[in-house]
Amino acid sequence: MSGLKQRLIDLLTQAAQEAQKQGKLPEITLPEIAIEHPQNPDHGDYASSLPLKLARATRMNPLKIAQELAALVAPTPEIGSVTVAPPGFINFTLNKAWLTGQVTGILQAGDRYGNTEQGKGSRVQIEFVSVNPTGPLHVGHGRGAVLGSALANTLKAAGYDITTEYYINDAGNQVETFRRSLYARYQQQMGKDVPIPEDGYVGSYMVDLAKEVIAEHGDALRDVPEKELVTRLGEIGLPRMLARIKTDLELLSVTFDSWFSEKSLYDKGQYQKVLSLLEASGYIAKRESATWFVSTALGEDKDNVVVRTDGTATYFATDIAYHYNKFIERKFDRVIDIWGADHMGHVSRMKAVVGALGIDPERLKIIISQMVTLRSGGEVVRLSKRSGDIITLRELIEDVGADVCRYFFLSRAADSQMDFDLQLAKKQSVDNPVYYIQYAHARIASILRLAAEKHLDSSGADLALLTTPAELTLIRKMLLLPEIIETIACTLEPHHLTYYALELATVFHGFYKDCRVVTEDAALTKARLKLVDAARIVLNRTLHMMGMAAPDTM
Repeated sequence: MSGLKQRLIDLLTQAAQEAQKQGKLPEITLPEIAIEHPQNPDHGDYASSLPLKLARATRMNPLKIAQELAALVAPTPEIGSVTVAPPGFINFTLNKAWLTGQVTGILQAGDRYGNTEQGKGSRVQIEFVSVNPTGPLHVGHGRGAVLGSALANTLKAAGYDITTEYYINDAGNQVETFRRSLYARYQQQMGKDVPIPEDGYVGSYMVDLAKEVIAEHGDALRDVPEKELVTRLGEIGLPRMLARIKTDLELLSVTFDSWFSEKSLYDKGQYQKVLSLLEASGYIAKRESATWFVSTALGEDKDNVVVRTDGTATYFATDIAYHYNKFIERKFDRVIDIWGADHMGHVSRMKAVVGALGIDPERLKIIISQMVTLRSGGEVVRLSKRSGDIITLRELIEDVGADVCRYFFLSRAADSQMDFDLQLAKKQSVDNPVYYIQYAHARIASILRLAAEKHLDSSGADLALLTTPAELTLIRKMLLLPEIIETIACTLEPHHLTYYALELATVFHGFYKDCRVVTEDAALTKARLKLVDAARIVLNRTLHMMGMAAPDTM
């Protein structure tokens, strides 16, 4: 709970307890007190519906309760007035002197402004993207990448100890299919008629990869026996694909603290250890020549195969070992997985098996990132102009820029399907929210440069001179950043950053229009320069958490 909201909750709690002492309210257990922002700014900065909740329990008139409580709210520097509104709301308006004084607090906090201690150092792992290294990243992967990195940035600001991780699927059937597909493309480039496997990777990138292998190794691999050559090509090709994935993600300003190998789960014995633990607990059954996790014992609709009839492990089996590693071996307090929409059906069984391992399933949060549709002029764009295949993430970044990609991917809740408007993304105008937000930062930087050129010093500014609606509205908006960080930490929904950034930019542009900063009035100039510098800090922090640049010129 942000400091100001908690302060209001404490004030209302004390008022209600005093009302009970005075016999104005019956002695009942007080309900949970919620503090919200009124939809109409004329109703104040904060509001509580506590009287409405109390009315149900006490059978009293909620408006009467509101009046009694409002009269008992103790005076405090933060609050200018406490009013009542039908049918039973208590509204709080911030004290203007206190409000303007917060500009100093923002300046003193600097790039720590908005940080909270909500997480108390709790260790949280966020795993995202984790695409098989068998092909390039596409647009949908980009959305998950941005969600994960923005969430990580925000949770760090909320006081959590965050580890970001990419799970490398470097074992199993998909890797074998990749090896055989590359073998076919290699042989084709060497003039041999070798067909692509029926379920192979047919994208043009495999042809490019085969050409790279030939360019590097020449004829050295020509006479290597097929089985050995398939393995050798995999050893050459997979690291190259992984390097491309890393490069594409870096173009999007996405990096990871850890790259975890699926193969290591076998090499270190964790895969077999976990299956043995589940078997000892009665959750493993062998039937139909396969090995099953008995999900039905934990309320699932059906059991799930962990070892196929041919003895190979399913993705689910290695995921079980991987999550055992996260919770038991590395002792993360919480784990957040961000998966694509095609993994929706995997969520409940993953939660079930975590419980079977003796781990509270609530410690695992799985976020599903829905599909992205690219549109241009209302038309759906499906194929790459460059290769004819699916549009890659790199192509999109090169087309519209990393910051635009990040903002657009982040602009909707993860569970909402999204349309990515390429025409809007390329606009250099106020119609494009990315341009509009970043232009606000550039405008701030321009004002501060002008002040520096004129050798204007804002020290000793009298912030009480900030009295216009535009100035006070800007301060009010800046003070919401800690709440935004707190909300995201609770909901794991980083899209709130995009709305806040746009609102903050809009308010700043309004202030710029209404209030000239550098004027002949030296005292007012000083005060407004401090306000503008504080706005720079808040907008910069917001852009940073979204993983976007804060340009000084545009």
